Amino acid sequence: MITDDQLYQLAIFLGSVSMLLIVLYHFLEVNAENDDKTPLSAERKADTVPGAKPAFDGVS
Repeated sequence: MITDDQLYQLAIFLGSVSMLLIVLYHFLEVNAENDDKTPLSAERKADTVPGAKPAFDGVS
């Protein structure tokens, strides 16, 4: 059976590892290069500009 001390050490270890992984994920996400090779649709372009209206697609 696991003792209280072992459980405490396991919880501290897993908590520390999870925090390091979260910090690593955010570091990599912030420094990632954007892949601008795929063109954006007119609707997605309009979503990026506040107050912009999407292009008319002929369907009402």
